Amino acid sequence: MIERNERPGRAGAGSTGRKPGRGGFYGRAGKRLLDIALASSALIVLLPLMAVVGLLVLAALGRPVFFRQLRPGLRSRPFTVYKFRTMRESASRDGAPVPDAERLTRLGRILRATSLDELPTLWNVVRGDMSLVGPRPLLVEYLPRYTAEQARRHEVRPGVTGWAQVNGRNATTWEERLRLDVWYVDHRSLALDLRILARTVGLVVRRRGISAAGHATMPPFEGGAGEARNDR
Repeated sequence: MIERNERPGRAGAGSTGRKPGRGGFYGRAGKRLLDIALASSALIVLLPLMAVVGLLVLAALGRPVFFRQLRPGLRSRPFTVYKFRTMRESASRDGAPVPDAERLTRLGRILRATSLDELPTLWNVVRGDMSLVGPRPLLVEYLPRYTAEQARRHEVRPGVTGWAQVNGRNATTWEERLRLDVWYVDHRSLALDLRILARTVGLVVRRRGISAAGHATMPPFEGGAGEARNDR
């Protein structure tokens, strides 16, 4: 296990020591300014691509084009997250539940593999619901299942990408993933955020860690140190 001031890495993810001065100007205002500048610029540049993706989703799945769901944000306050829809309805015509593997369409797999389904979350960043970097916003139903330590992931805004995403994404256990989230909370900085953003680009290009082994997406989080559910 690394000591408090050592270079961040997977081995140190379980450390609970907080990085001295982790607030500073970046924590108070700089991170939010960076979010607004980068997310706003990205929305403008990527608007034509988003229009194309929206039309493809409309043609393949019909309405609604966007997936909307309440997720816990900063201090566990709920907000509505926006993504491009990648799945069919969750129930068949007779009302029976349909597994994610059957609901996920071919287009949906492509959108998830390339992270194009995440583009609308840039609007969440501009609104202040999310940050570009932070723990991923999971399901509201998971809130009572966290240990006190795991719940500390909500001390910061959730992110489009995060430390857990560049260290395994969905192809890791929930216990490890949540430990990495808390590690980020204690060690966040401009340098670390830039490192995460750079590594995220590489992972998207290589399409690594899209799903957990044996699952179309991610199995459910059962609580505490339990194993990994779909966070989408």
